[in-house]
Amino acid sequence: MALSRVCWARAALWGSAVAPGPFVTRRLQLGRSGPAWRAPRSQIVLSDLPCRSSRLHLSPKADVKNLISYVVTKTRAINGTYHRFLGRHFPRFYALYTVFMKGIQMLWADGKKARRIKANMWKHNVKFHQLSYREMEHLRQFRRDITKCLFVGIISIPPFANYLVFLLMYLFPRQLLVKHFWTPKQQIDFLDIYHSLRKQSHSEIITHLERASALVSDERLRWHLTDLCTKVQNGVHPTAHDILALRECFSTRPLGFSQLQATHMRALSRAMLLNPHLPPAVLRWRLKSHTTVIQQLDRALAQLGIGQLTAQEVKSACYLRGLNSTHIADDRCRTWLGEWLQISCSLKETELSLLLHNVVLLSTNYLETRR
Repeated sequence: MALSRVCWARAALWGSAVAPGPFVTRRLQLGRSGPAWRAPRSQIVLSDLPCRSSRLHLSPKADVKNLISYVVTKTRAINGTYHRFLGRHFPRFYALYTVFMKGIQMLWADGKKARRIKANMWKHNVKFHQLSYREMEHLRQFRRDITKCLFVGIISIPPFANYLVFLLMYLFPRQLLVKHFWTPKQQIDFLDIYHSLRKQSHSEIITHLERASALVSDERLRWHLTDLCTKVQNGVHPTAHDILALRECFSTRPLGFSQLQATHMRALSRAMLLNPHLPPAVLRWRLKSHTTVIQQLDRALAQLGIGQLTAQEVKSACYLRGLNSTHIADDRCRTWLGEWLQISCSLKETELSLLLHNVVLLSTNYLETRR
């Protein structure tokens, strides 16, 4: 009994705070024959108990959060060091790398927004023409962008073709990349190039209108169409009244959608930046669907109001409708867009051919004052 009290006192000096139970007393009795300088085995067992109990109370979620936070912090630090290295040693490559990464982020954000808009359409049974102007424009532009990206993805499928595609994207960014991956200077230069391409077909379209004027049965409409073509060829900007006076010519023969000739439709396709190398039936369907979407956008924009658009949105809207707005002041763009809406919102579905030709008639001679 006296020996057990001595062992208990020695155990207390080693830091154990656990009271000796029957199990501990029995272990002490078995260890009486050991040397005096060696600590009893009960001390080792008792000293391990607090550690084991503390491990049982640790939260695994806290450990995972701490690990994730550590990994994220280290990744950001490594990424920052990598960016500084590229910017210091490879400045031109770093500029392209920055534009490419920002482009991926913007394209991903556009995809998420388009998916959210489509989900709301399916949930509330809303059609495309019932959306707001900004939602309609976002879906229209995202469809064109993703089509271009899918083409690049398809040609990258063969083995080792992705290396060649990267080289082609670097050499031909205008043809293979969307605007998200263009530098600010490239955006202006490429829009000028696209407008010069579609402007090449303007004179051909006016020539087709002159030839079609001879087939108009109404003498008054024939005279108005000939006079309008003469004004455009002489550098005069027509008014909305001059264009709307010809709406009957573009609803039936010879300038209705169903009566347009193949060469005429190819010229109109180039003016709309569409592929002209397609069968006539496909060209007619694409031109009509594209013009229908523009009119739906026009009606939504008329409800919203031009004053609600930002300067960039105004320029994008004008460029879509045939005007090279990159070098035109904001107030002139808004004036021109108001004229376009006046014509578009006055036309019926059977008169969409006039809206398609309006891309040429209203934009050819509009003043392009460089800032």
